[in-house]
Amino acid sequence: MSSTDSKSDPQGKLGAARRIAGQLIMIRMPGTVLDEDTAQFLRDNHIRAVCLFRQNMVNPEQLAKLTADLRAVMGPNALIGIDQEGGAVVRATWLPAPPAAMALGAVDDVALARSVGAAVARGIRSLGFNWNFAPVLDLNNNPANPVIGERSFGSDPQRATELALAWMEGSLEQGVACCVKHFPGHGDTHVDSHRDLPTVAKPRSALDALELAPFKAARRAPAMMSAHIVYPALDPEYPATLSRKILTDLLRSEWDYRGVIITDGMDMHAIAGRYGVGNAAVRALAAGADMVMALGNRSTQEETLVSLTMALATAEEHGDLGSATVAARLARLDGLAAAYPCAAGAYLTESADELLMAEAWRRGLTVAGQPQRLADGAKIRLVACADAAGDGVAEAGLPAEAVSALLARRYDVELVTFDDEDKFDWASLPADGRTVILASTTRLRYGEKARKTWRPDLHLVLWNPFQILDIAAPALVTYGFAAAALEAVADWLGGTLEARGKMPVPVTSNVDPLRPQRQLT
Repeated sequence: MSSTDSKSDPQGKLGAARRIAGQLIMIRMPGTVLDEDTAQFLRDNHIRAVCLFRQNMVNPEQLAKLTADLRAVMGPNALIGIDQEGGAVVRATWLPAPPAAMALGAVDDVALARSVGAAVARGIRSLGFNWNFAPVLDLNNNPANPVIGERSFGSDPQRATELALAWMEGSLEQGVACCVKHFPGHGDTHVDSHRDLPTVAKPRSALDALELAPFKAARRAPAMMSAHIVYPALDPEYPATLSRKILTDLLRSEWDYRGVIITDGMDMHAIAGRYGVGNAAVRALAAGADMVMALGNRSTQEETLVSLTMALATAEEHGDLGSATVAARLARLDGLAAAYPCAAGAYLTESADELLMAEAWRRGLTVAGQPQRLADGAKIRLVACADAAGDGVAEAGLPAEAVSALLARRYDVELVTFDDEDKFDWASLPADGRTVILASTTRLRYGEKARKTWRPDLHLVLWNPFQILDIAAPALVTYGFAAAALEAVADWLGGTLEARGKMPVPVTSNVDPLRPQRQLT
């Protein structure tokens, strides 16, 4: 169904419903400029919310123009969103690179967390954004979690909440709305909801003590994102995104949450693959969501609009999608845009924020076991994955060549790469006296073969800290691979930096206590 005209809709009911439907969805768009076709789609459907990704970004000048063009089309109530969490999950890569949440957890300094949140907000606000889908409130107490990992501030509900909310307060003070996520908690899953539908089968008492605690404490957050996860103790039938028991009965009624509720991306397989994007969008709004994240292509966005239009046009006056409840949703979204307007401008604190972020990365550096430094000129054999792919949330990993170049400043480096860890034969490495360093440059945990046979002298954990459980070697953990994180590694290796971070999750290194740790020379 295209935009409805008066001939096909003489009473205008469908047309009015379509206009409302457009205001209740957030879309993604192709390209790095606002082409006329996309602009017309936004106008025709009264869409006021867009989320931008790296595919939309070239440089500060281009991005500032794109957000300005979007504001001109979408109007003063525009909501322009971004995932600028920190660590591996950043979109505008030229801004000062914020440390991952878990790096801040390793530092355990509330003031630093607040300063980092403020700096992130200053950077993205200068580019025209007014909504950041951060911070993550998930407590990562499951080492097998494939998607949260270092995005979490830690596993302790009280301390992780204090750090996350300090980060949020810093952002709000700088005029950028935060959206805490992923309610009611994605930390204790071993399934990525981008790919399948996870279940957290804990009793309500356990959820209250752990997963729910940060979100209940965050009721001041201007927005909250729902998770595509089933919590049988809360609703045995529907995932949180589609659950009235969770979004309305728990969050709105029991906790009296008054901010905006937005879904996670409805194109994710946990939802789209089971319910269909249009049907799921209707279910999500009926469950209590204020905005649906329709991040698919134009076809799925159109399907979402059609389904919402028909549901709104035929809704009972006092039902879940009746006029009063829809008006309340629109008022919350208008209030968010009014409280945090888009206001692009000069980024006057970039140099200071760059120094702040670098210091935060340095303070988060953590050791596991007793890693030994290398002497200048040491002969190194660096082993790393050849293809540093992203994971669907992070858009790219770290090339092995970047780690090699870092080490080559000081050492004689031979780089050995592998494409498939299961096929890589660690025993094939020559016993020629070179110190063997494994650099873990992807999020993926290692499999059984690596856990049993890989024995590096030093493990550089440059993304997922839970990889120290897989490799029997002393480790240096960064929680991310931004340039400042790599410089911290270089300074530690050179003896000018001590690693004082404390792992904020209960992870013990897999170093074999009976295996002597050789001095790295």
